[in-house]
Amino acid sequence: MKYLFVFCLAFFQSEAQDILSEQKRAQVMDDILKDRFDNLLPKLMDNNNVDMWILISREYNEDPVLKTMLPSTWLNARRRTILVFYRDQINNILEKIAVTRYNFGENIVSAWNKEKEPDQWSRLMQIIEERNPKTIALNYSESFNICDGIAKTDYEEFMSYLPSQYKNRVKSAESLSISWIETRTAKEMVIYDKLVAITHNINAEAFSHKSITPGVTTKTDLEWWMRDKVTALGLESWFHPTVDVQRSAEDLKNHLYAFSDRPADMVILPGDLLHCDFGITYLRLNTDCQQLSYVLKPNETQVPEFLVNALKKGNRIQDIFTSKFKTGRTGNEVLKSSLKQGKSEGLRPAIYSHPLGTYGHSAGTTFGMWDAQDGVPVTGDYPLKENTVYAIELNTKVYIEEWKRDIRVMLEEAGFWGENGFRYVNGRQTSIIPVGK
Repeated sequence: MKYLFVFCLAFFQSEAQDILSEQKRAQVMDDILKDRFDNLLPKLMDNNNVDMWILISREYNEDPVLKTMLPSTWLNARRRTILVFYRDQINNILEKIAVTRYNFGENIVSAWNKEKEPDQWSRLMQIIEERNPKTIALNYSESFNICDGIAKTDYEEFMSYLPSQYKNRVKSAESLSISWIETRTAKEMVIYDKLVAITHNINAEAFSHKSITPGVTTKTDLEWWMRDKVTALGLESWFHPTVDVQRSAEDLKNHLYAFSDRPADMVILPGDLLHCDFGITYLRLNTDCQQLSYVLKPNETQVPEFLVNALKKGNRIQDIFTSKFKTGRTGNEVLKSSLKQGKSEGLRPAIYSHPLGTYGHSAGTTFGMWDAQDGVPVTGDYPLKENTVYAIELNTKVYIEEWKRDIRVMLEEAGFWGENGFRYVNGRQTSIIPVGK
């Protein structure tokens, strides 16, 4: 705990809590990787009954799991990169071995001297035979795309070199790969709070007169403003932002489009309810956030009460949904129970929440999809685990009498599930952001 406190203090004091320089980012990322390799990975291998995990990638064709292990100064794998993790439970040792020409950063030292053994595959086989593992886990998976990283040629060549007595010990590393991708450490959660705060700040600036001139700015203009803002801050977007406009039926009489399919040049006007879907990548973690804003009319000083009440219904769906979280419960079970209770309360919800972390659409359990409200086979049957982050993504339809039409209250916030239950990583939207005069 003392070490974690020092880490947190250094992180938050740096650059007055502004975005870190590239050098400081590298220090943070490497420190987190060391912590994950030394303190997290041994537990994950034990929990998933894997004593040898082998990851194989070639430059520019990286295994998605291996990409999360790259040292901060490695932007790609080099040549063919092979990592071997061997877990000796009896002696409580985790060997971290790189069958590469170079050290794999500071965390994993090279175990291949090409001058002594020119064949990289032969050196890998020596390492396997010396340790005689009970299981050899490789990253292939039919249902979890992030865990299906070994290329066909690498798999075939590996199997052609592997001595026959080891072939029946090869198995999918699917469960271990998911655990590695989905599990967040205490250090990462300190950073995650900062990431979501940055995301919220950009959202707030986007939903203001700094970026919106009613009657002039289009929804596409606002989307590109957000992209430019991210670039200017030295960050990255993992998907292109989308801005949607909802209006009264009368105002929409000349538009025969669903709200998500309206013209790119649609101009934002006073009285519009705006919705934005936006996320950033920073320090190898991702955010995914959807919030609402309202453009005040000339005679208005606050968001209309009917929209305030509509948002409360969206918040209620969030509360119902997250109250169903329980370690070991599947995404499909949580989805079914949540929708049932929401509908019993007279609400009209749709839930499509997903794992969030080192990837935006990450590995872990799936709580429905927008077009799969009856559940999602396989990925939705995966159990909810602790120390995981999810994009709490959902909507509810609300009929607005003043507009003579339904609207969708669409919300999304990062949420953490741990031993103490559920919490939002950096709060959630409980009031619609007004775009003032």
